[in-house]
Amino acid sequence: MSTTLVVPFDLVGRADVALVGGKNASLGELTRHLTYAGIPVPPGFAVTADAYRLFLEANGLTERIAAEISRLDHGAPLAEVGERVRTLIRHGQLPRELVTEIAAFYRDLGAATGDDEPAVAVRSSATAEDLPEASFAGQQESFLNIRGLDGVVAATQRCFASLFTDRAISYRRDLGFGELDVALSVGVQLMVGADRAGAGTAFSIDTESGFPRVVLVNAAWGLGESVVSGAVDPDEYVVFKPLLDEPGVRPVISRAKGRKEQKVVYRATGGTTAVATSVEERDAWVLETEEILRIARWVVAIEHHYGTAVDVEWAKDGRTGALYVVQARPETVQTRRHATMMRTYRLRETAEPVVSGLAVGDAIGSGVVCKLSSAADIDAFPDGAVLVTGITDPDWEPIMKKAAAIVTDHGGRTSHAAIVSRELGVPAVVGTGSATTVLADGEPVTVSCAEGDQGHVYRGRLAYSEEDLDLATIPETRTRVMLNVADPAAAFRWWRLPADGVGLLRMEFLVANHIKVHPMALAHPDRLDAPTRQRVERMTHGSLSPADYFVDRLADGIARIAAAHWPHPVVVRMSDFKTNEYATLIGGAVFEPTEENPMLGWRGASRYYSPGYRDGFALECRAIRRVRDEIGLQNVIVMIPFCRTLDEGRQVLATMADDGLIRGENDLKVYVMAEIPSNIILAARFAELFDGFSIGSNDLTQLTLGVDRDSDILAPLFDERDAAVEWSIRRLIDLAHGAGVSVGLCGQRPSDDPDFARTLVRAGIDSISVTPDSLLSVIQHVAAAEQENADAA
Repeated sequence: MSTTLVVPFDLVGRADVALVGGKNASLGELTRHLTYAGIPVPPGFAVTADAYRLFLEANGLTERIAAEISRLDHGAPLAEVGERVRTLIRHGQLPRELVTEIAAFYRDLGAATGDDEPAVAVRSSATAEDLPEASFAGQQESFLNIRGLDGVVAATQRCFASLFTDRAISYRRDLGFGELDVALSVGVQLMVGADRAGAGTAFSIDTESGFPRVVLVNAAWGLGESVVSGAVDPDEYVVFKPLLDEPGVRPVISRAKGRKEQKVVYRATGGTTAVATSVEERDAWVLETEEILRIARWVVAIEHHYGTAVDVEWAKDGRTGALYVVQARPETVQTRRHATMMRTYRLRETAEPVVSGLAVGDAIGSGVVCKLSSAADIDAFPDGAVLVTGITDPDWEPIMKKAAAIVTDHGGRTSHAAIVSRELGVPAVVGTGSATTVLADGEPVTVSCAEGDQGHVYRGRLAYSEEDLDLATIPETRTRVMLNVADPAAAFRWWRLPADGVGLLRMEFLVANHIKVHPMALAHPDRLDAPTRQRVERMTHGSLSPADYFVDRLADGIARIAAAHWPHPVVVRMSDFKTNEYATLIGGAVFEPTEENPMLGWRGASRYYSPGYRDGFALECRAIRRVRDEIGLQNVIVMIPFCRTLDEGRQVLATMADDGLIRGENDLKVYVMAEIPSNIILAARFAELFDGFSIGSNDLTQLTLGVDRDSDILAPLFDERDAAVEWSIRRLIDLAHGAGVSVGLCGQRPSDDPDFARTLVRAGIDSISVTPDSLLSVIQHVAAAEQENADAA
């Protein structure tokens, strides 16, 4: 296009970065091409890079700036050089013809709004922004709530000067850009009245994992600068893109309320200021569901137009309630990651282990030992240290997320430390027996889980290598290989794995880690003592009711995991705490009896129709119904644990139906755990009630052999490979297949024992569900076993 000094947004596009910079080119692209999708963009204009160069030339600044910058090569301080260049620019004068053009376009904005001096945002837009190899965004300054021509002209000149902030000069020199190779355009855009409403950002991709099927929306009160700058903790909403256009569903899969302690608002005299938010604002959501979905649809439309993941800024006008997109740019971090690569680890040095135990995961980590006896000592735990403790519970998770590795004295492969560390991707060695006495606080160690079933702790920081594995080379299998997961925060972490869905999502882990209150205490808070009731009230503050707190958090957790694996099945096992475990939840002691043997007591199916837990189970069903029917994730399958008899199975199904979960309606499938000998003996009749079986190998082994799976003394007798257990598995598969029902296994053993995985394949198992850290190796074992079967045939 021909050279010009000022141009309206609707006459430029993405091809005009050299003229109007990255921000303005993107605003022009939005204005010109996305109005058909109903995406409103506040009008405005760009002072071009040609105008910037004309300003430098008219004031004789080009050579003077170059001379100042050259002083850096001779040791001049950056702060001194930067200030002198900015002073030169601030003392210059915008050419009269440029001011005249700015005035004309600013008047046009006023005429469109009926305001002689409309409030505008004046933003820098560098001509090198949003390049694939270098992101210049954020290097220059912006000025908000500018009124009047004089204010616009002054802000434009200040934007010119901000091209030479210290950080911008340093950044360009590091990347090899000449100081006069990058020019500056300035965008002048009508302000949205977000000071009386809210604003924020939206990404068309999960920013941490790169998961591409969600829109991540952040929202805070007031102007969006507080969100963009990170000055405020905003609300966060996650929307599932594939269901956005499905009729009758609202696919907001999770919501997290931010503290929102301050907001940026307009000053009456111009500019902006930060003020404290009210208690009501902190407790309230910034956006309603329909507004979240509208923003998400706009983001998807912009992503489709750009052909890449995008980062969008939006604002809501508090006077009219209208939403606007005020900026969009390509996302430049996750989109450059290779989608098919996974990392593996190998020690490069040998040493004698100081202590050993069961390996959890296959990674290696190193750091200094930090021994803690209580999760209350979180402030004493430095980031990147190795946590050494006796045993963990849900209270430890904030510390575990900061750890380079975890080592415990007690616990097995189904312990809290093992399960959580797998999902966090943190290497752990559990059940060492003596780590807290052998390891010294502050000494450097290396924790290796890359050497088989046994994990080892070595003194010192040993060298190790990390290797990326190309997932494209993983073979396909007839047997479905699925995941065991329970942490919504880590749900998107594993999306690249070639899993066939989730074979086991333990609801009780969601309750323990993300709700922490006994379901009956939330259904009947009036039964709690005063201190506990007050504690529950504090935890549930901001929810419509304590019951809604449970349903909201449980539904969000399930939905995140179900979305991460959609459209593959996600099997959600209804809660399977034992009474002693339920009693440890907040308010739980009021509702739980004391049992001599909780492992064989009031657990699983027997709780769901019992008056002592019936109302708690109703909350679980409400959460499932929300995920399937309101959010639309009908890939969720319900699974009933520890169902002792056929009559009990019928009672549970009838109870679920009373709560709106009817087997077969809306394609709802209900599985049953096969973990009691009665499930095997009467498999054909259980198959008439349920749509599938999932073998719980831990309980099946315990009840077949009469061995307490938690007994250290009897541990040598606890063996899933025992002939009686293997016979039960083969018998179940034969009977279930005869009835046309599928069978899976979700125990830990296939993750640890490749030969056991081969045994399952030979028996004709339909699916094997394993932990994320072992999925790739199990797929390889399954593929090998299937090939052996084919060769034998």
